[in-house]
Amino acid sequence: MDNITWEVRDNIGIIALHNPPENYLLNPDFLPMEVLKQWTSADGLKGILFCAGGKHFSGGGKLENLFAMIDANENLQARMDAGKALLDYLENLNIPTVAAIQGICFGGGLEIALACHIRVCSDNALFAFPEINRGILPGLGGTVRTRELAGFPATLKMVLGGDMINADEALELKLVDCITTKSGLYGHAFNLLKKMTFDRSPEVIHGVMQALQNSRKLSRQEAMFQETRIFCELAMAEALKRKISVDEPGRGF
Repeated sequence: MDNITWEVRDNIGIIALHNPPENYLLNPDFLPMEVLKQWTSADGLKGILFCAGGKHFSGGGKLENLFAMIDANENLQARMDAGKALLDYLENLNIPTVAAIQGICFGGGLEIALACHIRVCSDNALFAFPEINRGILPGLGGTVRTRELAGFPATLKMVLGGDMINADEALELKLVDCITTKSGLYGHAFNLLKKMTFDRSPEVIHGVMQALQNSRKLSRQEAMFQETRIFCELAMAEALKRKISVDEPGRGF
C-alpha cells in the first residue's frame, strides 16, 4: 500500500493518500478492510485525520482501472461494495474523523471526504462529481451523502450537470464545514481534532460519538433514551473514580 500511509501523532491517526500528482484511487476498494480496522483500533486513538500528500486531495477513481476490471471479468459490484463498506466504516467510527482537503476533490475522493464527520478545506479547493462525463455516476455513496448535506437540487446539478464548485460554494452547500488557507490547512484540521479530544477520555469520546450516531440512525425517542443511558454509564464511572481517589490511603480533603 505504497499509495496510502498511516501514522499516529498525539493519539491522532493520520491516513494520507500518496499517489501524486492527482492522488487517484487505483481501485474502489482502495484499502483492505482488515488494515483499516487494525489502524483505527489502536490503543488510545482519539481521532482520525484523512489527508493527502501533494497539491491535491484526490482526483477520484482511476476509471481506466475500473474498465480494466470489467474487461477482466472481475466482479465490479463486489469491488464497489467493498469500497462502500470502507466509507461506511469510516462514517460509523466511534472517534471523530476530519478530512483536510486541498486542490481538487473529485469523484471517489469527494466520496471519501463526505464519509468523514468534519471537512476542512483550503481556499483553493475544487469539488466535483465528473463521472457523468464518462457515462456513469458516483457509486460509493456520493449521491446519498451529498443529498443529505446539500439537498436534492444542488446534488442533481453536481451529479447530472457535472458542475464544479469552489470552496465558498461548498461551504454554502454544507459540503465542507470551514475554509482555511492552503498553508494552514493541515495545522487547522489537526488542531481541531486535538481541541476536541486532547483532555477527553476514550470512553467519553466513544460515548459522544455513539449518541450522535444514534441520533441519525434511531428514532428520536430511542436516541434520547440511549443518550440518557450513556450519560448514566459515564456518570457512574466518574463517581467510582472519585470514590477511589478519596479513599486512597493518606489522601485528605
